[in-house]
This record gives sequence, C-alpha cells and structure tokens, in this order.
Amino acid sequence: MKFAERILAQAEKPYYTAIVFLMTVCESIFLFIPPEVFMTPAIIANKKRAFPVVMAATLGSIIGGMVSYMIGLLLFDSVGVWLIEHFASMEKFYLAQQMFIKHGVFLIVLTAVTPIPYKLMCITAGFIGFPFWLLIGVSAIFRTGRFALVGFLLWRFQDMANKLIKKYFWPLTIGAIVAAILGIGLMCLI
Repeated sequence: MKFAERILAQAEKPYYTAIVFLMTVCESIFLFIPPEVFMTPAIIANKKRAFPVVMAATLGSIIGGMVSYMIGLLLFDSVGVWLIEHFASMEKFYLAQQMFIKHGVFLIVLTAVTPIPYKLMCITAGFIGFPFWLLIGVSAIFRTGRFALVGFLLWRFQDMANKLIKKYFWPLTIGAIVAAILGIGLMCLI
C-alpha cells in the first residue's frame, strides 16, 4: 500500500477529527503547516466527514489563536520572544507590531484567509492589547469561511481530489509547505 493510501485509510478512522483539531491548535501556536494539509485526507477519504472536519479545524484554530493571544499578552517576555526568535525575528515582529497598530482588523482578515502565519498576528495582538473579542470574532468569521470553502471544494470534488492525492501526494505536500514559506516571505515584504 502506498503512503498516500495509508494516510487516507487512517483519515477514515473516527479519531482523525480529533487529530485535525489538535494539529490545527498547534498550527495556530507554533506549527507552520497550513491546516488544509490536516483537513484534506479526512474529507477525500470520506466526504461525509467534511462538516465535522471543518468544525474541528475552525475550533482548533480559534482556540490556538486564543492561546497565542495569551502568550503575547501574558508571556511575551519568555514564551513569546522564544517563539518569535525561533520562527521569525524580533525585527519582523516589530514591523508586524507597527502594521498591526495601523491596520489591525485588516491584518486579522489577511492572516485568517492566507498562508501568512496567523500565530504571529495573534501574539502581536496580545502584546499590544488589541481587543480580544474583536480578534476572536473576526478570526472566527474568516477562518471558518476559509476552512468551509476548502471543505466544500473537497466535498464537491472528492472523487477527483482522491485521484489527485493518490497520484500527486508528494508534490502537493511540498506545495503546501512552499505555500507556508511564501506566506512567511509575504509577511516579511509587507
């Protein structure tokens, strides 16, 4: 059995939705792998799981965003600095901070729907004291929209997606990682 087929077989298991939730929480705190990478196998393995997987990704993302916000608010000098120094740089953080002060809601929307790291925006929001409920509300709307669109497309084109994943598993996986890297690069250019 090929690696992609093994992943699809595991993705059909009931516990896989919990894995999507957990991995999306981690993505919103420290991972740089787009949540769609975790969502895709479960939906193309069984399209009836699209709604639970989308909800798991959404809840995981919002909870992870809350944790990242609290890191910025309460633990910036220890955990926040460590995360930034290991996954970006303080110069990029200060640039993001200045941008956040000027364009807060726009940046929440931008990071919610693109590969630009959502976690860095949440840490910055906590650090500058951006209103928590505004961050969570806007994030919930736009992260849900992003994941629902992906879930719908995978549900609608499940047969085609299943064939594509089995045939092009590694190029698609590498493409998702490149998209995350481009998102980080785009953040550096802004």
